[in-house]
Amino acid sequence: MKRSELGTALRALRQASGKEAKTVARGAVMSTSKLSKIETGRVAPTVIDVERILTAIGVSEAVKAEYMAAARVEATETTAWRMYRRLGYHRKQQQIKALDETMALLRLFQPSLVPGLLQTPEYARAVFARKNLTEDQLLKAVSGRLERQGVIYDTSKTLRFIITESVLRWRLLPAAMLAGQLDRLISASRLPNVDIRVVPLAVPQQDAPGHSFTIRDDRVVTVETVHAEITITDPRDVGLYVQKFDGFWTSALSDGNMRHAVAAIRDEFLREQEIT
Repeated sequence: MKRSELGTALRALRQASGKEAKTVARGAVMSTSKLSKIETGRVAPTVIDVERILTAIGVSEAVKAEYMAAARVEATETTAWRMYRRLGYHRKQQQIKALDETMALLRLFQPSLVPGLLQTPEYARAVFARKNLTEDQLLKAVSGRLERQGVIYDTSKTLRFIITESVLRWRLLPAAMLAGQLDRLISASRLPNVDIRVVPLAVPQQDAPGHSFTIRDDRVVTVETVHAEITITDPRDVGLYVQKFDGFWTSALSDGNMRHAVAAIRDEFLREQEIT
């Protein structure tokens, strides 16, 4: 199957399933008009679009593998943040939530900010506040992010996070709120399916952080840049990110050592708050 034929083929699959367009669109977390444009070839679907549509239709793994192979012909896709702003950041959060629900393993490397799945409401608000949203847009975006966090309590999924020490010290909030954020990390690290590790600044390294990235099930990587989100599906490129993640994984603090290091930084913030 050619990638250009995907839209027509997806429509045929949906019609064969007996499901209405609005039902599939809702399950794929997209508007009915977008699904229609994909099915008629007016909009080229992304790899993530195709996966969500197939999941919403409820096809077999064999059929999904065939269609996903066609979708991955273009192994790297870039979507400008202005597109997500137009869509609404809360809708973007819903799309990520749908993607998270289909994965079994998440690996996330973050040298810039606390990962969204681990953010407190105050931290999430500070992150989205940088995007010059209206108060209503801001509230919806934060609400969408907090709703996504339910996935960390799903013990059928394994979630691994690597955070650099600089993230813990980055002053995006007042000291007292940062202390609360670090408490949140300590608490989440005790969940049976969650492993949070911290790369300390004092330990010699063989690699440089570069930028944040998320790997889902060895099949797709998402990278956030200043202007856009990049989606990578070529297995060779995905493997490079897995290799980079594994390199930092072995050098990062884990379990009790990680919690001790985070608690020490939290206590610094608390002492600072007492002084002021």
